[in-house]
Amino acid sequence: MPEEKPHKLASSGPVQEYDIPDNRHNFDRIWALLKEEYPDAKPSLNYSNPLELLVATVLSAQSTDVQINKVTESLFKKYRTAWDYAKADIRELEADIYSTGFYKSKAKNIKAAAQLIIERYGGEVPQTMEELVTLPGVGRKTANIVLARAFGVIEGIAVDTHVKRVSGRLGLTRHSDPVKIENDLISLARKEDLDSVSMTLIYHGRKVCQARKPRCQVCVVKELCPSSTIFIGE
Repeated sequence: MPEEKPHKLASSGPVQEYDIPDNRHNFDRIWALLKEEYPDAKPSLNYSNPLELLVATVLSAQSTDVQINKVTESLFKKYRTAWDYAKADIRELEADIYSTGFYKSKAKNIKAAAQLIIERYGGEVPQTMEELVTLPGVGRKTANIVLARAFGVIEGIAVDTHVKRVSGRLGLTRHSDPVKIENDLISLARKEDLDSVSMTLIYHGRKVCQARKPRCQVCVVKELCPSSTIFIGE
């Protein structure tokens, strides 16, 4: 029987570009190739403590790390503690982060999160998933990043738009919900690799498996990817 080809979904279908065959059985081979391709996949946000990482990660939504680093270079000199953010004039904070996009909601969340950190956690960024996700503007993605990189606690996988897109195209998940995608990837990877999986998929999404024009011809996992035949043929 000929192998079933992936096909485009109708517009009324699930939030995914294509109906991709289940490819989870190839995860170990895919991961080995990607890990070799991106041996130094590390976060590029600049920070020196958990609070700075938390703020930088909240700001990074719908923006680039390069842009966030430009903003935080002066921001972190002006706001050094949770108290600084908590007592900040909201209009002034909005102006300070304006170039990151969605500055009104980000400023509101950062200020409210700082107030909660003071009221509930003594001014220190909490160190558990359950506590972090109670902070305004902090979901599992941000919490996973803060836990892994600030505290060395590997709780799960940070699922951003790159991780969502790449894992879907590779056939490692059939979900569009970030929590379900995270659970699918956790079931495939070793716990010690979880943070590396996230950053590696992000790097691959930025450099090769891009949203509009994926560069399948130069992809190291094209032979194992059920989507490569689609894009190469287009």
